[in-house]
Amino acid sequence: MKENPTIAIIGLGYVGLPLAVAFARKYHIIGFDINEERVSQLKEGEDLTLEVSSEELNEVLSGSEGKKLEVTTDAAALSNATVFIVTVPTPTNKYNQPVLTPLIKASETVGRRLKQNDVVIYESTVYPGVTEDICVPILEKESGLLFNKDFFAGYSPERINPGDKEHTVTRILKVTSGSTPEAAKYIDELYRTVITAGTHLAPSIKVAEAAKVIENSQRDINIAFVNELSKIFRMLDIDTQDVLEAAGTKWNFLKFTPGLVGGHCIGVDPYYLAQKAQEEGYNPEIILAGRRMNDGMGEYVAGEVVKLMIRKECKVKHGKVLILGITFKENCPDIRNSKVIDVISELEKYNLNIDVYDPWASKEEVNEEFGIVLSTSEDELAHDYDAVILTVAHNEFRDFNVASRRNDPSVLFDVKAFYDKKITDGRL
Repeated sequence: MKENPTIAIIGLGYVGLPLAVAFARKYHIIGFDINEERVSQLKEGEDLTLEVSSEELNEVLSGSEGKKLEVTTDAAALSNATVFIVTVPTPTNKYNQPVLTPLIKASETVGRRLKQNDVVIYESTVYPGVTEDICVPILEKESGLLFNKDFFAGYSPERINPGDKEHTVTRILKVTSGSTPEAAKYIDELYRTVITAGTHLAPSIKVAEAAKVIENSQRDINIAFVNELSKIFRMLDIDTQDVLEAAGTKWNFLKFTPGLVGGHCIGVDPYYLAQKAQEEGYNPEIILAGRRMNDGMGEYVAGEVVKLMIRKECKVKHGKVLILGITFKENCPDIRNSKVIDVISELEKYNLNIDVYDPWASKEEVNEEFGIVLSTSEDELAHDYDAVILTVAHNEFRDFNVASRRNDPSVLFDVKAFYDKKITDGRL
């Protein structure tokens, strides 16, 4: 384990790129990704995820020999690295089962370049045991080296919050771990050189893996609870936001709000923990109940909107609906696992014609992922919508003239309680 390592970052997405830029201010970094278009854009100083500015990216791309980021699709370049950090995505399939294929492929790629005393650190979200039980055997097989004798491993869960410019990678306390006490110390000290918020050294890799999945599982369950409250209070004709505001005056009340739960973490991580629990013969009732509640919110929102349209005698069959927002959260272009598509899919069952407007999302990505022709400019929108649904609280929607886009009668439903409730017909 070298004191002045060359570090390879495997995967240059929302997690890998900010980490690579942070490390490149102190080390020589080899950023590797199989997406040629992504790497080409990065070489031009452009990050379409908007997690890293062009100024920051160009600074490290043109850095000095010892402090520089080199981005490539050539796996052979990884042979120069002594530390490998794997940051590839770990999604779920349509059956909500963990998909470890990117992690396995990345481990094979790294394994073929492993040398004596190299260190491999995983940041991808996994269930407890994946690093040592699945990834390490692949590294051994591909390299011909022995684990904890010839090479070492660690796990340091990513905590990236897309679109958040306050809690950036260096400002979020980092959990670290290693396969031996010496490796753990080395990995912890390595991250400490760039993580200004500090680190927490977990006693084992499995503890660090478990910590990651319960962080987001806890949030998922709490959001599921307030989503259920929203359903109850709507039946009782009570405004959920008013209730939460009143309850929030108690010092130890947890301030969660209802909504659509998507993205690459909260909407996915609980399934990783549930899968492992079920393999061990335990059915995680609370975790899966929370997932069922949150996964059903898109259908629920669509149903509530249609009920309001019928009540106000709006045109439903072949009526026009405007959806404001398609990304999984506000003020970022990330559409991964966006639950807005669930709202759209359910509305389409009523033969409604749907337009989607989002100034943050990529037209090409939305069309490729969802088959939707996205509007990214207000000029592309009509002025006779029978319903408008605010699904994502982008800052730009504060100044959006909703009234000028609506028919009379029509419905405005506010999923995020973003607008003044006086102008809305319903909200969660």
